[in-house]
Amino acid sequence: MNTFALRALLLAMALLAAALPGPAAAAKKKVHKASSEAPPGGSAVQYQNRAEVQVFIAEMAQKHGFDEAELKFLFSRARYYPGIIDLITPPTHPRARSWQAYRARFLDPLRIDGGVALWRRHGETLARAEKEYGVPAEIIIAIMGVETVYGRNTGGFRVIDALTTLAFDYPRRADFFRSELENYLLFAREEGIDIFTLKGSYAGAIGIPQFMPSSWRKWAVDFDGDGKIDLRNSFADAIGSVANYLKVHGWVAGAPIAFPARVEGAAWRELLERDILPSVKVAELSKLGVASETLSRQGLPDDTLCALVDLVTPDAPTEYWVGLQNFYVITRYNRSSFYAMSVMELARAVKLARGT
Repeated sequence: MNTFALRALLLAMALLAAALPGPAAAAKKKVHKASSEAPPGGSAVQYQNRAEVQVFIAEMAQKHGFDEAELKFLFSRARYYPGIIDLITPPTHPRARSWQAYRARFLDPLRIDGGVALWRRHGETLARAEKEYGVPAEIIIAIMGVETVYGRNTGGFRVIDALTTLAFDYPRRADFFRSELENYLLFAREEGIDIFTLKGSYAGAIGIPQFMPSSWRKWAVDFDGDGKIDLRNSFADAIGSVANYLKVHGWVAGAPIAFPARVEGAAWRELLERDILPSVKVAELSKLGVASETLSRQGLPDDTLCALVDLVTPDAPTEYWVGLQNFYVITRYNRSSFYAMSVMELARAVKLARGT
């Protein structure tokens, strides 16, 4: 053990010894192993001394029985990464948002060929997930392709650093990330994971399908039947968990996702103000200046709810689509119409390349 790690270990032992004088305190559950060195690039900001962190620590102790001294030590080791704030902050310049540029990132040979290969290797598992949850195999594949290129890029940030940075230094979504930090601490305790070693995305998402800690705890499934849920190494668990997530969030088995559309006049603009939540009946589209020949040929009931989706590219015509319930469900995984359309198009490309 190097000198730095030894000092950290001795500090941890001293803190714990001081905080756990008797059997009752000693019975409190632990959330991490003795010590772990932080990776380079982050800043030591002494989170444990900040008032809002102390409030969070007290709440975790009161609600979930965590040891306050141990959590203070944990937050003394958490690092602040300004690059995380840069990565998660939406661009403010309107020209930075480009559907064609976004699409090109995910509709590439690496993801298409990789999706075909994954389907070949895990065909039986995908078929079982499709049968059990009603989600097509190609949609499951496409989500894993867009998220991590089928597990090749699951993220290099320590989850504790990412979530701490966002929970206490990103006011825009502080409540969400504090909830995820709470869930991560619970998850690590439940699974017996060293809280310092688990790595993920800059937003704190974990594993092949990039589940946030709350999603892992609520909707991940043991699909390979080995008695544990492992989204980092088990493709079966990842496949089943993605399918379960979409089903729980309202996926309609056998239903379409979206159809290209044309717009005219001005009435259709009010639909964009409603965002991507399906809230208008397909029978009303024509009155609002929205036409979709492919949708019309589907013979859907007139009261089927849908939304108008605009995919904007600077210096290029905007693409318009009519998104149905399943399009909306994909945006529950990532709340972006660009994301949902990329999943849909990658799924179609993989299925076509596979020859089915």
